Amino acid sequence: MIRLPAWLRLVLCAVLSMPAALAALAAPPALMHAQRHHDGIDPAAYWVSEKLDGVRAVWDGRVLRFRSGRPIAAPVWFTGPLPELPLDGELWIARGRFDVLSGIVRRDVPADADWQPVRYLLFDQPGAPGDFSQRFARLTRIVADAGLPWLQVVPQRRVTDRAELAALFDEVVAGGGEGLMLHRADALWSAGRSDALLKLTPFLDAEATVTGHVPGKGRHRGRLGALEVMDAEGRRFRIGSGFSDAARAAPPAIGARVTYRYRELTARGMPRFPVFLRVRDLP
Repeated sequence: MIRLPAWLRLVLCAVLSMPAALAALAAPPALMHAQRHHDGIDPAAYWVSEKLDGVRAVWDGRVLRFRSGRPIAAPVWFTGPLPELPLDGELWIARGRFDVLSGIVRRDVPADADWQPVRYLLFDQPGAPGDFSQRFARLTRIVADAGLPWLQVVPQRRVTDRAELAALFDEVVAGGGEGLMLHRADALWSAGRSDALLKLTPFLDAEATVTGHVPGKGRHRGRLGALEVMDAEGRRFRIGSGFSDAARAAPPAIGARVTYRYRELTARGMPRFPVFLRVRDLP
């Protein structure tokens, strides 16, 4: 039996443990995920907020991460003063500024000046006790105690009935917002999807993984023509509209998760008229 030097054994152990360590670092955090709003719910039982067109960010008390688990390269001044508590929210600048925000927060080396307008808007505390009303009250106190201009809570309000919810929805969408989020007031925190968290948007939306790039033709020659994607059910289709010139010149990478919107499903279960919205996670 060959006996390796102690230093070499230590090196081998470190190398062999690296994949597991890296996998743990990149493991997606346990989060609540929204289902679609449906007419059967009573909106009076929910807190209602605007659905932000931001980048979801999870703070575990030490590291700020995308929902994929990948660390976000934020400036030290942005994350250093954050409380040592789990937080869930969105990095956000303003309505209609998602592309700008995405470019800022996805850089490997953060630019301090670019991060100045970015805010971290909180809407929940992963794993915290109590119902949503209690967690929201606790978040409000956490933000007040932190006293950081870029750390805020997402404003929440109550509505009395479906008519008031519809009026609020119309107001937000008319102003350029994406729609509404509904948190059931009495719901305990739990990972996964349930009617404890609902989204109400003008269009249906879903996510898919990029599997290929279709070259453009005509005025799009030399750029992206369409994305080939696959959704969670294994359905494969193309998304050919909704891209800016910049996105066609530098399209989402193979393996990236993208959000698209569509009108309805066809008889074969395929999204009708899918339109690209944004990149959600990078591979």
